[in-house]
Amino acid sequence: MAYGILLLRVVVGIVFFGHGTQKLFGWFGGPGRQGTAGFFGALGFRPPLAMALVAGASETAGALLALGLLTPFAALAMASVMVVAVASVHWKNGFWATNGGYEFNLVLWAAVGAIAATGPGRFSLDRALGLDDNLSGLWWGLGVLVVSVLGGLLVYATREVQPEPEAADQPVTREREEEPVTVRPSARA
Repeated sequence: MAYGILLLRVVVGIVFFGHGTQKLFGWFGGPGRQGTAGFFGALGFRPPLAMALVAGASETAGALLALGLLTPFAALAMASVMVVAVASVHWKNGFWATNGGYEFNLVLWAAVGAIAATGPGRFSLDRALGLDDNLSGLWWGLGVLVVSVLGGLLVYATREVQPEPEAADQPVTREREEEPVTVRPSARA
């Protein structure tokens, strides 16, 4: 089991770290802070640069997860970002990632929750520092999942959603005006 948790922790942690550094530093072909801020601004998050920095920092916590250091806190940061991503970008596209859906985000959210519940395992800095007994277990895992959903949805709810553009962009067409109809009294009254 220790090797399985290590593999899961390292792979998921590296994936998150990579995404976070794309947002913060433009590494691995990412947009960097300004590009990410522009994207967050378009989604209605205010202030967009601060939100981009929080999301990027939360994802770079993948390094902590990979090392097994402060595992449930790293898991909470990453799980929260996944909830916001699903709510603001992927939900409307349905489940499958091939359609831009939330499948991938759900798997990552579940993985970090499971790691928080099981603990970082034998090959972790939490174990080396004697923290793993205090920072793992079912309640930590459930806490990560519940708090990430509540916190993520709270962040999502604070967006300033711009109304859809009105029909101003549409060409104006006039409907044919009808002539008034004259009603004549019937001779049979």
